[in-house]
Amino acid sequence: MPVPSPPEVLPRLAASPLERALAAMPVAVLMGARQTGKSTLVRTESVVGGRRYLTLDDFDIVAQARTAPADLVRQAPRLTLDEVQREPDLLLAIKQAVDEDRPRHPGRFVLTGSANLLLMRRISESLAGRAAYVLLWPLTRRECLGLGAAGVWGEFLSTPVPDWYDLVLAQDVPSADWRALARVGGYPTPAHEMDSDAARAVWFRGYVQTYLERDLQDLSAIDNLVDFRRLMRAASLRIGSVLNQADMARDTGLSRATLHRYLNLLEASFQAVRVQPYSVNRTKRLVKTPKLYWTDTALAMHLAGEEEPRGAHLENLVFSDLAAWRDARSIQSQILFWRTHTGEEVDLVLESDGRLLPIEIKSGTRVGSVDVRHLVTFREQYGDAAPGGLVLHSGDDVFWVADGILAAPWWRVI
Repeated sequence: MPVPSPPEVLPRLAASPLERALAAMPVAVLMGARQTGKSTLVRTESVVGGRRYLTLDDFDIVAQARTAPADLVRQAPRLTLDEVQREPDLLLAIKQAVDEDRPRHPGRFVLTGSANLLLMRRISESLAGRAAYVLLWPLTRRECLGLGAAGVWGEFLSTPVPDWYDLVLAQDVPSADWRALARVGGYPTPAHEMDSDAARAVWFRGYVQTYLERDLQDLSAIDNLVDFRRLMRAASLRIGSVLNQADMARDTGLSRATLHRYLNLLEASFQAVRVQPYSVNRTKRLVKTPKLYWTDTALAMHLAGEEEPRGAHLENLVFSDLAAWRDARSIQSQILFWRTHTGEEVDLVLESDGRLLPIEIKSGTRVGSVDVRHLVTFREQYGDAAPGGLVLHSGDDVFWVADGILAAPWWRVI
């Protein structure tokens, strides 16, 4: 029987910020949800080649990290330690090794973690001033296409608004059904290596079990897994919605304190993300409550028991692409949303270098003036800071729907 060839290794958007981190700091930390491809990235990219690789998924390595951490971190001049959140005390030995170097050697250590190490006090304090952090998101659509990129968000910010029409038409990417993309998600194994919904369902069931039994217990003990599963389902059903913790606590039967802790765990393990509202108030009262998104739409659908994607899942796909683009940039950017107490809302607002890009997402194929009225209001509120607006839809046409507001197919942008 012929041996199947290994799956193609796709170029990743996070490779560039990882390279920058290695060139600047003694420690580069690659973070992200389990199974986003961190181990593959740190073992295959040329920028991290030629270094010894050790993983704390190996019990022997864990034992050495506990009994002789100083010897472990000195095994090689350049070392990669995978899943370092499993033994946080190892960071003290890394700190000492870095501090003994005079001068410090950039790129001495590459660390990976499936938890947000910035939120783990012992780790963040040990690495303060010594580490640069890179976040690896699930595969973007353009990464799945082999382009190693996210959407053309930077081009929208740098291109004059009248030229947006030509910018969108110039994108040489195939059309796609967003519903199929939402079902597949961006975790490399189900998105890139599996070709059936049945196989993906098995993978996601195993992922949830591993996530509950391993990653979360590394962060915080969960008293009741049934309660936590109920919380995950409720959060998945609220994808793209303003997060009302009082309502969610009532619906799940959890106390406010427990709900808050579980939501923090979802964020710390890179499963869910709270997006804050744009808070520069001109003349309108704005809501101050965040919206909730998931890192991966397919996982959210699995947790919610949903077989058919909703419009909120298209919005989540756009958010995830934006987030991967943002976290790969050297220029700081923010992803926000805008909503007033009178119900005016813009789905997402990209803020970068003093410029605002308001974005509406419509799952339908038709866009009219009524669909962009809140984009018009937003631009009136913020003037020159928001020179143009974008409405993404599921059709094929590119057209100006109002002054300075371009309607474009989502698949041409992300």
